[in-house]
Amino acid sequence: MIEKIDKCLREKLSIIHLEITDNSSQHSGHKGKTSGGGHFSALIVSDDFIDLPLIHRHRLVYNTLGNLMDGAIHAFSMKTLTLKEYNKI
Repeated sequence: MIEKIDKCLREKLSIIHLEITDNSSQHSGHKGKTSGGGHFSALIVSDDFIDLPLIHRHRLVYNTLGNLMDGAIHAFSMKTLTLKEYNKI
């Protein structure tokens, strides 16, 4: 699944740096309804985020992931940075 997420993001965004982590094992057996999809976190560095507020950056990523968010991915947390922001950390 990490490869699918990686490919999807790289096809539609100008990725400078990308780290994706599968956190699904930390959530196995948790209560509540789930779609059965995996839990992932990502650090995404792209200058596509320049001048975008955080909510718009996240919306851009969710829209980019498209159908994966309908089942293959149950939870996706992200840190979205421009190259300038990334170089400051």
